[in-house]
Amino acid sequence: MLLWMLALLIFCGILWNYKGQLKIADITDKYIFITGCDTGFGNLAARTFDKKGFRVIAACLTESGSAALKAETSVRLHTVLLDVTDPENVKRTAQWVRDLVGDKGLWGLINNAGVLGVLAPTDWLTVEHYREPIEVNLFGLINVTLNMLPLVKKARGRVINVSSIGGRLAFGGGGYAPSKYAVEGFNDSLRRDMKAFGVLVSCIEPGLFKTELTDPVKTMEKKLAIWKRLSPDIKQQYGEGYIEKSLNKLKGTTFFVNMDLSLVVECMDHALTSLFPKTHYTAGKDAKTFWIPLSHMPAVLQDFLLLKQKVELANPKAV
Repeated sequence: MLLWMLALLIFCGILWNYKGQLKIADITDKYIFITGCDTGFGNLAARTFDKKGFRVIAACLTESGSAALKAETSVRLHTVLLDVTDPENVKRTAQWVRDLVGDKGLWGLINNAGVLGVLAPTDWLTVEHYREPIEVNLFGLINVTLNMLPLVKKARGRVINVSSIGGRLAFGGGGYAPSKYAVEGFNDSLRRDMKAFGVLVSCIEPGLFKTELTDPVKTMEKKLAIWKRLSPDIKQQYGEGYIEKSLNKLKGTTFFVNMDLSLVVECMDHALTSLFPKTHYTAGKDAKTFWIPLSHMPAVLQDFLLLKQKVELANPKAV
């Protein structure tokens, strides 16, 4: 009996792997729209999919990002300036894309644009510190999706939302984790709503990657700027050496950072071209071996391991 069960499991594994390797027939007539293409994952994705033969529409925030991308890609690639937090800009862009793609519709929408915001203890922050990451990472993503969805439905295409391991496990205070948790919820409801239309929806959960988003110097500068404005009571609780100790702790986690951005783009590629894309993709060794497994563990274990990375407060009982 055990041998039969083992054989069945092996057969199911082979079948599952075979299904994952089946690809769509032709990509040269398929349009894909990618947000956040100035740098990082979006920039590499635009260049990669342009080389593969897709008709890429790359949304950049800046003129310089757009110009640099155009210089490195083929004439097939189009760029457009887009601030995902500007509703009118999103509407105009959606109409421009509609005119460009015509009856073909949009095969792929990759919601990649995102910001980190401020990472700092919650009691240091105001509600304003939460607004930027939530506006960009959540409301911007939702607004772009709603405006582009008719085109994706026309093509019976794909929506790919770039979330984060921060959408599975909150590793720091600030608006980033709440925005990504919400992206996960939006992604799941969208996936179920779109199945009847033949639109497949996937979510990518990268670990920690070396991009401008995760620049430790900029992260610490933001944290230091908030520290300088804190009340004397809070500074007494945390201690004057807290920032320096936090920086040392941050340096100790550099082995967690993935350098190869193509790991995320490979997930995008599979979600775009596989006949049977996955609902969730995990990218990065840290995500696969630590963050995602930890997200399934009891809260007491999560708290124990994550709090070990925190700096001990000087006097938390100070009033």
